[in-house]
Amino acid sequence: MLQNMDSSLHLYDFEPELDTFREEVLKGLLKPRKELLSKYFYDDEGSQLFDQICEQDEYYLTRTEFSIMQEWLQEMVALLGPNCLLIEYGSGSSIKTRKLLESLETPAAYVPIDIAKDHLLRSVTSLAADFPELEVLPVCADYTSDFEMPTPSRPVRRRVGYFPGSTIGNFDTGPARRFLKQIARACKGGGLLIGVDLKKDFNILHRAYNDQQGVTAQFNKHLLVRINQELDADFRLGQFGHYAFYNPGEGRVEMHLVSLKNQVAHIGEVEVSFKLGESIWTESSYKYTLEDFAQLAATAGFRVEYVWTDARELFSVQYLSVV
Repeated sequence: MLQNMDSSLHLYDFEPELDTFREEVLKGLLKPRKELLSKYFYDDEGSQLFDQICEQDEYYLTRTEFSIMQEWLQEMVALLGPNCLLIEYGSGSSIKTRKLLESLETPAAYVPIDIAKDHLLRSVTSLAADFPELEVLPVCADYTSDFEMPTPSRPVRRRVGYFPGSTIGNFDTGPARRFLKQIARACKGGGLLIGVDLKKDFNILHRAYNDQQGVTAQFNKHLLVRINQELDADFRLGQFGHYAFYNPGEGRVEMHLVSLKNQVAHIGEVEVSFKLGESIWTESSYKYTLEDFAQLAATAGFRVEYVWTDARELFSVQYLSVV
């Protein structure tokens, strides 16, 4: 659905329906091992909380990725080339994207895709004002779903996906491969610039997902806030605790909400029972070696062309070409 925003911006709106949210929440919470999809963190308030997480001292990912981009930006821009259509999956506040757009040579257009409509609208309105010559084609959608990609009015020399921030780590291996294949189809003949978090000391990971200010814990509990507000539920936030840890056998950080007592919550007329210590698995964040990620990319139709890391090799930005 195309919505007019102002004279220069049009929103391509494929926002998930409330019925889909309810269906997926109930499906996850009625499983023997309860889980919720992490994409539902990112309504407007959740997106703002995530922006706050990125500012925490313990959360090395954002500032490390930004420093890599600052150091190697010209190499990245040269790979993307002139007349590039930049497609960003999960655009959020588009902060890192601005650096790319400032340096790209005559970009054909920018397509930011995000599930949080209000956050997306604020971001693209500001960005379009700062880049008046750039065609901005915002899409509100679950970026893993099937939707029609907008067509820019200018000729496109190369389509390049942009997926920063290590969000690829939120996917299990199978879904990660399927999503990368989806990007390869959308960017046929082009490539993907992607952030990939690397395996490292467990203590660094623990601090990153358990910040002292408690912002990550608030972000985690926000899923319950949203379910209460939108699905007529009665989860009591004080009876659930934030729990995040690194699982070395699986190579991922896991984030859970742990029930602090035996209790029953309701979503409309549906009862959801919890035992003391039972958890809702809310997010995974896989960490990779460079070799592991190259193998995953290869199974999805990509070849790793360039890898940039920080001096401590905490994080990587990689350019993959579609083969």
